[in-house]
Amino acid sequence: MTVVGIGADGWDGLGGPARRALQHATRVVGSQRQLDLLPADGVTAARTPWPSPMAPLVETLARDAAAADVAVLASGDPMLHGVGATLVRAAGAEHVRVLPHPSAFALACARMGWPQHETELVSLVARDPQALVRALQPGRRIVAYVTGAGGAAEVAKVLTAHGAGASPLTVLEQLGGPGEQRTDTTAARALDHVADPLHVVAVHVAGGRAHPRTPGLPDDAFVASDGQLTKRHVRAVTVAALGPLPHEGLWDVGAGNGSIAIEWLRAEPTATAVAIEPRADRLGRIAQNAQALGVPQLTVVEGRAPDALAGLGAAPDAIFIGGGITTPGLLDACWQALKPGGRLVANTVTLEGEQAVVAARGTHGGTLTRIDIAHADAVGTFTGWRAQMTVVQWATAKPKTERPAS
Repeated sequence: MTVVGIGADGWDGLGGPARRALQHATRVVGSQRQLDLLPADGVTAARTPWPSPMAPLVETLARDAAAADVAVLASGDPMLHGVGATLVRAAGAEHVRVLPHPSAFALACARMGWPQHETELVSLVARDPQALVRALQPGRRIVAYVTGAGGAAEVAKVLTAHGAGASPLTVLEQLGGPGEQRTDTTAARALDHVADPLHVVAVHVAGGRAHPRTPGLPDDAFVASDGQLTKRHVRAVTVAALGPLPHEGLWDVGAGNGSIAIEWLRAEPTATAVAIEPRADRLGRIAQNAQALGVPQLTVVEGRAPDALAGLGAAPDAIFIGGGITTPGLLDACWQALKPGGRLVANTVTLEGEQAVVAARGTHGGTLTRIDIAHADAVGTFTGWRAQMTVVQWATAKPKTERPAS
């Protein structure tokens, strides 16, 4: 199977190998817009528009990839937020040949005069626009992939809602094609902008609140809280102990207001997280915080561990226990659920919780750390240290190969 990247310039923009692949194919799959770019006399293969949903056809193409002479059209670079990556995952790289075209990201950076390595690409295609928030830092240059004629307006609304309405915003339509157009404006002036459905948005962020991606956001960055929040400095230590890595999954058990799971996702964009919380009133707060801090993909599950851990799907690479640590069976259930080689971190502020993690360390090893933090605060007309509650943290890793019980 050959995946051919095609731009708004259509057939004229394709190189020799891409043209030959399409001419020799017995079947060409793509969006109707892409199929209409192919000349009838040059490409005689049967043409199949993508159905909705796409998954059944992807499965069929992947199953027949080694035998069928099929070409699949993709926008620009098929491996940059494109269907090429989906097909390679499904069929295996050995069964898919990819012929890329310049991506919309590359073309946008060229039009803007922005170095690609200094520009962040954010795809909002089939994603909540609030995912943009994670990238909103003053001075950052962003190219956003969007969907539909209102895509630029959605970007503008997110920017304006987060105090970045003054940000220069450029709408780039039909990049690389004969109908290419450019509109330079600001986020505040683009709230009702209607563009060609095939467009991207370039933003140079100005204003707004600067939230770094390093763990340890200010406590008031979590806009919805009832006080059940791992405090800033302890949170930074905790996320560092959890160590988010590419494509890893976290279970945040007893999530409270979701701060650990949210910081995990902000630190590693390819990671996933599930926040498990028994109190219904906190579930909405977790979702609200996730939206406000640019990680709307956070999965929120109502339930009390350990029972709630059943049916959560793939074994997690990391588990954080922030609440309910003394619940009978909880630590054992988390250990059993954890992927071999995964990390488990538990925080507690009670003597009973401390007893639980000391016992767990005796069984599973790891480290115990006592975290004492104090902040300068007013004492009458003077200043003194006001201590937070001491936190005891247990951090351990599950062996990649479990030793047999003696």
